[in-house]
Amino acid sequence: MKLQEALDSYLPLIEEELHACMAPPPHNPLAFYGTMRYHLGWTDDQFRASQAKTGKRLRPLFTLLTCQAAGGDPHDALPASAAVELIHNFSLIHDDIQDKSDTRRGRDTVWALWGEAQAINAGDAMFTLAHLALQRLVERGLPPDRVAAAYRTLDQANLALCLGQHLDLDFENRLDVDTDAYMTMIRGKTAALLGSAGQLGALVASPDSGLAEHYRNLGEELGLAFQIQDDVLGIWGKADVTGKPVADDIRRRKKSLPVVYVLGRQNDPDAERLRVLYAQEALSEEDVAEAVAILDGCQARPYAEELARQHLERALMQLEAARPDPEADEALRELAQFLIKRNY
Repeated sequence: MKLQEALDSYLPLIEEELHACMAPPPHNPLAFYGTMRYHLGWTDDQFRASQAKTGKRLRPLFTLLTCQAAGGDPHDALPASAAVELIHNFSLIHDDIQDKSDTRRGRDTVWALWGEAQAINAGDAMFTLAHLALQRLVERGLPPDRVAAAYRTLDQANLALCLGQHLDLDFENRLDVDTDAYMTMIRGKTAALLGSAGQLGALVASPDSGLAEHYRNLGEELGLAFQIQDDVLGIWGKADVTGKPVADDIRRRKKSLPVVYVLGRQNDPDAERLRVLYAQEALSEEDVAEAVAILDGCQARPYAEELARQHLERALMQLEAARPDPEADEALRELAQFLIKRNY
């Protein structure tokens, strides 16, 4: 099965499951579910039905594909796929508050429209709805012990995600972040949830814990490759493709992998100059251009791209070890290649 076939078949099912999990109960204040549905791209800021950008839905798609790869029926994994996507979006609502981001996917963020307090509440509610979504696995006939394992998997990933966010926030005011610390951060903030998506898919398909471990490792390695590619695009991506200004991560003084790689070079004049630039409260456009030139001179982009390729190779080794269903195997391999070759 080609990736596009999987997208055409599974994305409508994922969207239908998400809508079911997010259906407001009777006599509920419109704005309570409305703020969450707005964030998911289903309404405008007046809570009227509309269709905005919803994100790639890669995590729930990965859950369904790993379920199929492990010999299960992807339909049975739909509640798990929705739970993963809701956890991801709960984290985005909170991230936007913590990062003071006014826009996401081309629209005002929840906190920018309704204030920090209501945005925190909306994120908390979505976190709860993610757990209620997992309860729907019981209706799909999953045994109680595997439902319990699914809850444990999701909660462990969420705890790792919070640790990753803690480190990311901590790094904002530090110049001593090394690549090991950076990798620990993205392993929590990005890779853990994709790993949990893969593990959940396999858990629904089979009681084999070893098989689930392969798919968790597959997801984690792909998550690392995905984030590293994001870091590359955040500096060198084309504005007309990514929707963000060139070198926007530099402008925001983000400690992305290419930057951390150079900052960690000892007794290096280029590293010292980059530290001086990043120590400023704000960077001028000339500063941004100089920082990019330093990264280019230090070969930071090839370094990051090679590391992403290595994690992709490790991911594919995990996929081979799992001996997946051939149809899902094809789509998963294509998805893996997309994650590090994408330009947006």
